[in-house]
Amino acid sequence: MVKFSNGKKYLKYQLKLLILLILFGSFLVSAKAETPKAPEFFSYTELKQLYDNEKLSESLESKLSLLLTQPFVNNSFQSNAPLSLRNSERLGKFLRVVHWNIERGLEFDAIEAVFQSEEKLLALLDNERFPPDSDKRRDLLEQAALLREADVIVLNEVDLGMKRTDYRNIAADLAAKLGMNYAFGVQFIELSPIHINQKVIAENKDESEVLSLIDVDTERYRGLHGIAILSRFPLENVRLVPFETQPYDWYKSEKKGASLLEKGKRELSKRIFLEKIMSEVRRGGRTSLIAEIADSRLPAGRVTIVATHLENRTKPSNRQKQLKELLAQIKEINHPVILAGDMNTSTSDLTPTSFRRELTKRFGSPKFWIKQGITMMLGIGFLEDFALTAITFGRTHANPTVKSIPFVSPNPERQFFTTLENFRFADGGAFDFRGDPARSVGKKGKKLSGSNERGRTGFVTTYQVERPIGFIGKYKLDWIFVKPANLTKPDDRNQSYLFAPHFGRTLTEINEVVEDRISDHRPILVDLPLGETPFIK
Repeated sequence: MVKFSNGKKYLKYQLKLLILLILFGSFLVSAKAETPKAPEFFSYTELKQLYDNEKLSESLESKLSLLLTQPFVNNSFQSNAPLSLRNSERLGKFLRVVHWNIERGLEFDAIEAVFQSEEKLLALLDNERFPPDSDKRRDLLEQAALLREADVIVLNEVDLGMKRTDYRNIAADLAAKLGMNYAFGVQFIELSPIHINQKVIAENKDESEVLSLIDVDTERYRGLHGIAILSRFPLENVRLVPFETQPYDWYKSEKKGASLLEKGKRELSKRIFLEKIMSEVRRGGRTSLIAEIADSRLPAGRVTIVATHLENRTKPSNRQKQLKELLAQIKEINHPVILAGDMNTSTSDLTPTSFRRELTKRFGSPKFWIKQGITMMLGIGFLEDFALTAITFGRTHANPTVKSIPFVSPNPERQFFTTLENFRFADGGAFDFRGDPARSVGKKGKKLSGSNERGRTGFVTTYQVERPIGFIGKYKLDWIFVKPANLTKPDDRNQSYLFAPHFGRTLTEINEVVEDRISDHRPILVDLPLGETPFIK
């Protein structure tokens, strides 16, 4: 017991004790991940103004800017006790990361069932398509079990308050079902329903009739679409960073409408591949959602998660510009980094076209004339040229990393991967491009096979149109890249494998749970050991 000679000393002691208690309480509060205030939603009236007016009022512009730069973060699932970590015989303790472009969350119930429980998943299965005791059902259940052990889930194409997904907050609802924390970043404010309203109004129909026609709940409609990170760990230092390079203007270009040639191209795609390319009037642009997880058992105690979605309606060189911007953002990070997303590495220029653009692209391009000169010198005719085009697509559709053979079999996406492979963080760290057969699914030991599953030729494709023709309509668009703990040369198998990507997989069967597929993209995953792994046989 502490004794005091007078009241003043006792009062000073109490005051010091109170200050210590306040400081200790502040420490406990700050020790948990802070949850920043969420940005405000637009009202339906404001959304109509976003559609109507190219130039916005100062207040609307400010609100839009905040929504596109301030993420929604929820760290409800925090615990004072350390989280249990996954453990395997081959890797010891490890972290599992999943990426999935979920096509807006249209099949939310199936997504929830896949991640949440085998019981819910079995209730969805059609016994004719997945007969009991069949290999097909067994493979599907095995893949679902892998997804249920995810520690971090990166999602592309995530809706919030859209009619097409029952006005769900997809990220929040899924996180709550799985008992995970989440961050959601807005890429676009979807204005197409407003566009439909205005179109019908222009045809002299009153607003009440418009709303009944499209049946939009104006109280629940938020029109948000973006990227999410779900995590068993609290998410810290969350930021949303839009790209400065926005090569396609989703507001002006889509509001203007497709050209006659583009409409024909879309109709052809619909007839052949059953692909519906819709008009999407949007405000916003491509962005990256960046967050950190912290735990003393992680290498360096901290890992940065980078979720991104690069532009599809542009040429590969513009995606490379977006990549370089992103790399500049994360260059100074001196601990492990996980970069995951739909990179849209189609090797194609998917900018909506027109007769003028096609003429300029061909006859106004030096490459066109050089290629014409080469084909003439080599005596290459139409059939040979068609064959070369087919060979090029065959080489690149499942492997956009292959070398480019100028004019003969070009690969404009090659530079994207060269940029990543040559990139060095400020601390000398590199992204892991290794392909050790012992650490890759199917023992396919080629470049990047540790982090992304290799197939018979190239990589296992992650995107597929509804009705592909052979390999036409299939692409490798989705990727996971990892900066491990101690790697300075991206292809050096003699360096450390601490937190290096192991057994990257593309889960094909699980996407077929429902008849129309869960998504047009397949989920991918990778395991990251928290200790040094020995040579694996």
